[in-house]
Amino acid sequence: MSHGFTKIQEMEITEMGSLAHVYRHDKTGARVLSVINDDENKVFGISFRTPPEDSTGVAHILEHSVLCGSDKYPIKEPFVELLKGSLQTFLNALTFPDKTCYPVASANVQDFYNLIDVYLDAVFHPRLTPNTLKQEGWHYELEGTDKPITYKGVVYNEMKGAYSSPDSLLYEHSQQSLFPDTTYGIDSGGDPFVIPDLTFDQFMAFHRDHYHPSNGYAYFYGNDDPEKRLEILDKVFSHYEAIDVTTTQVPLQKRFTEAVQVRKPYPASERLAKGMFTVNWLLAETADPNLNLALHVLEHILIGLPSSPLKKALMDSGLGDDLAGVGLEADMRQMFFSIGLKGIHPSNAIKAESVIFHTIKELVESGIDQADIEAAVNSVEFSLRENNTGSYPRGLSLMFQALSTWLYDDDGTEGDPLALLPFEKPLDHIKGWINGGDKIFEELLARLFLHNPHRSTVLLEPDHTLSATMAKKEAGRLKKVKDSMTEAQLEKVMADAEELSRLQAAPDSPEALATIPRLSVSDLPDENRIIPTEVRDVAGASLLYHDLPTNGIAYLDFGFDLSVLPDTLLPYAGIFGRALTESGTDKHTFVDLSQWIARTSGGIWAHPFASPIRDSRDAAAQLFLRAKATGDKIAETTEIIREILTSAKLDNKERLSQIVSEARARAEQRLVPSGHQVVATRLRARTHVGHAMEEAMSGLSNLDFLRRLETRIEQDFRGVAKDLEAMRTLLLSRNGVICNVTADNDLLPIVEPEIIALVEGLPNAEAAPVTRALLDLPKAEGLAIPAQVNYVGKGVSLADHGFIPKGSALVVNKIIRTGYLWEKVRVQGGAYGAFCIIDRLAGALAMVSYRDPNVAATIKAFDAAADYLDSVSITTDELEKSIIGAIGEIDSYQLPDAKGFTALTRHLTNLDDAYLQTVREQALATTEKDFRDFAEAIRINAAHGDICILGDQVAMENSGLELDMQQVL
Repeated sequence: MSHGFTKIQEMEITEMGSLAHVYRHDKTGARVLSVINDDENKVFGISFRTPPEDSTGVAHILEHSVLCGSDKYPIKEPFVELLKGSLQTFLNALTFPDKTCYPVASANVQDFYNLIDVYLDAVFHPRLTPNTLKQEGWHYELEGTDKPITYKGVVYNEMKGAYSSPDSLLYEHSQQSLFPDTTYGIDSGGDPFVIPDLTFDQFMAFHRDHYHPSNGYAYFYGNDDPEKRLEILDKVFSHYEAIDVTTTQVPLQKRFTEAVQVRKPYPASERLAKGMFTVNWLLAETADPNLNLALHVLEHILIGLPSSPLKKALMDSGLGDDLAGVGLEADMRQMFFSIGLKGIHPSNAIKAESVIFHTIKELVESGIDQADIEAAVNSVEFSLRENNTGSYPRGLSLMFQALSTWLYDDDGTEGDPLALLPFEKPLDHIKGWINGGDKIFEELLARLFLHNPHRSTVLLEPDHTLSATMAKKEAGRLKKVKDSMTEAQLEKVMADAEELSRLQAAPDSPEALATIPRLSVSDLPDENRIIPTEVRDVAGASLLYHDLPTNGIAYLDFGFDLSVLPDTLLPYAGIFGRALTESGTDKHTFVDLSQWIARTSGGIWAHPFASPIRDSRDAAAQLFLRAKATGDKIAETTEIIREILTSAKLDNKERLSQIVSEARARAEQRLVPSGHQVVATRLRARTHVGHAMEEAMSGLSNLDFLRRLETRIEQDFRGVAKDLEAMRTLLLSRNGVICNVTADNDLLPIVEPEIIALVEGLPNAEAAPVTRALLDLPKAEGLAIPAQVNYVGKGVSLADHGFIPKGSALVVNKIIRTGYLWEKVRVQGGAYGAFCIIDRLAGALAMVSYRDPNVAATIKAFDAAADYLDSVSITTDELEKSIIGAIGEIDSYQLPDAKGFTALTRHLTNLDDAYLQTVREQALATTEKDFRDFAEAIRINAAHGDICILGDQVAMENSGLELDMQQVL
């Protein structure tokens, strides 16, 4: 097996059940990591070292642009066509400070090869034009020679959103403060004020110099043919000659001799007078496996638990609301550690810094509590062995880990992609050092933290005028540009923008679209994959059991019916859940309980859940207490759960105050990066009581509740404690409890007796569900935050107007989302994204945009989707693509624990297998008539939908829309 490659390394990675081969392409020097195992969720990635030299965002803009058509696939958006008509389980591109990655994943082998072919042609043979840069990067817009010039572009608006997020700004400033002399000291995503400096020549040169096999890192993972992997790559790479890519190497940052301080403003409203700060240390190179793993354990010791010494010291100080900083950053050539506080008065930053150094000094001099070390080692080891990557494919997580050491050459020695993948030896070393009495973590704290001059303190201060100042600065810059132009040049700006709009609106030819490879509908299975579920009665409670391969881990869920809570208590759900696991019990202090959970299990946490029930106006609402443990720890884990449920301390004022402050701070911080979710939740709350409960527990309404609760804890804590005790009495009862177990079959005999004992130990309180109404919210509301972008939404209850979405709506939605909305709201409108959310359980529809420069224009685009569905040509090819894409979403890949929890929520919401099969059959049978019929749903939304907009107050006030305005930040 050669295909023009030489194997330079081979390793059996027993921890991951994988065989890894590292190759070098003989002609070009391209590098390949080929990981072979039995995982059907196959992953491919092609990555390049792309350290930029400035903050124009060239690497980021190029990441978008190469997916806008290539020589072999000459259409406007091959990426979108793949989203429409692929069974992909992951499809995206990502820009990092020093690399750009193009990963794909699919469980279908032919689909997998199709994705690879499109991506390889995209990165090596893109059809880059000045209009590509204008669309994805930036360009001037001018509606008339007497009107002001504006900027427009997808990445430009994406980064305006990022620069409106205090968390994003704090991360950037913290990283850049430690790396002033390397690529990590600039913004690879792009600074909105610098992005317009990027020229087309620079854009093209960056692609020429970086997107070449000699600078490439190809990756395969899964159960596909390992020989075909090399054959595919050689067919592409062999057309190139080797080039010198030493200019793309990432140098080491020279060490500071003394610490630095950075003060920066961030955009804030007048109601927010608090700042954010971090202390940051440059640590060591990423590639040493022993040091790398030891630092991950040390991170857990310091801040991994609510009771961890550094986290506890900062929260107990009362100087801030929540932790700031990313902790250990280990995805770059040199690791760094960042910790601090959000919600801090700027004048208290020095005090908080003293808390950090005093705590570290105390840990070095007095030693770290052995219970904290044991808890951290167990938690890190559990995570390594479980290898739970959530919704990400496991192979993708492994690719990023390999790149964190593979990418960096040093004195002619290439980086090793396999350095960090086997973890048994480093773990054994750490355990051996601990058992031998070595103070390894104290030594690391002393050397890399306490006595390390390469550190920075970053303080972000709220500036109530910054948004207006930035807008004025941009307007001044654009005025200067316009004033420098002749009448002919202004006409050309308008003509160029019109030409770009014409090209954006022009459809691809059927011949060009036909070049995109895809499966056919006949390749799709006719039946859904069934999640094995057995329903049992244990001690009067329902137990759902899912026999799935979990590698010796049992996943346990205990659900308690939230529908019995009155409206006054429902908003407490998240706080109550955290108080159960983070406040201690009658037998264990808060610190002792946290340590016990961490050294025994893979975690115990609470999760509020609310959803409509199919064909019902009632809601399924549960407070889940969730846990995971290995077979030998199941008994002790259920003992912890029993103690939490029966004797949690709910009257710990200090802890509850910290929990509420953290929750409020996190809810405020998510408004900018996750504004589309806030808007969607707000719109859904008008359509069904299940979603109204969701808004009350986690939406903007809950943020208002948390703000009031902070004050009430100080003024009436007895009343708050009384509320929590009332919740315990109503909720934590064996009456109505539901239990869920996802595990290998041989673990059930161990788990079931423990569940029976736990349920029998609960009180048996009778409580009836509470009757609820929908939230009374304005018909059209504007929610103002200090942001340079908007999140625009419009939604309606279709059921109230007699329209019930069928399975075919999933197919139609692929066209709306990846066709119409992509073109109108993203490509032409300049927003980063847009979504059409069809809620089959509630019978509702919502359309929402993300990081959007527009307001009224987006609402108009939402409403015009009906005309689009009436007139769009639904070719056989387009129809089949949409069906394939919809089935791909129905068959979305899940790890075993996620499958078990999905089965539980389906059980609660009446999504039985027969109904889900009907939905699949309706999707597979979709015809052109279904597209025309769904136009009625859009018309209902256009005529009767409620509007919710989160974003810039000035933009909303100037939109011409009549909005009920509210300042939320």
